[in-house]
Order: sequence, then C-alpha cells, then structure tokens
Amino acid sequence: MKRLLIGGALVAVVLAAVVSFYASSAPDGLNKVAEDHGIVEQDSAAAGSPLADYSVNGLSNDRLSNATAGLVGLAVTAAAGFGLFYIVKGRQN
Repeated sequence: MKRLLIGGALVAVVLAAVVSFYASSAPDGLNKVAEDHGIVEQDSAAAGSPLADYSVNGLSNDRLSNATAGLVGLAVTAAAGFGLFYIVKGRQN
C-alpha cells in the first residue's frame, strides 16, 4: 500500500508540475459559452488571488509559475482529501 501511495504521489507531482504546462489553451465548453456571451470580459471574484489563471502572481517564468500553482493545488487537494478520510475513518472506529 505504501508503494502505491508513493507511486501515485509521484505521478500526481509530475502531472501537476510538468504535464500541466502543455495542456490545451483552447477554452473548454463553459469558457467558450462565456466568451460567446461576453461574460469572460468581466473580472471574476478570484482574479486578484495569488493563483489566478493557473499561475502564481510575482513569478515571471511561465513554466515555474504554472508548476508552482499546480503543486500548490495538488497539496491543498491532497490535504483536504486525506483530512476528510482521517475524519471519516476516526468516526467509524
């Protein structure tokens, strides 16, 4: 089980830090509809946040900025998931 978790974590880190930079820049369906109706031109509530647009404010290197944002997102998601599982597991005992 430990090997599986370590392997999964390594794959997630590589996907978040490396492969995400090569993701398509074409908008998905929801973004396309928003662009067609002029909604995208409005700033979102998260526009000024440190991780807006899948990058880190203040980092001029695009690759480093995207990788850092991906790793931060991965860490927050993993912490929330493991925390939730820990709480649920504790209630079952």
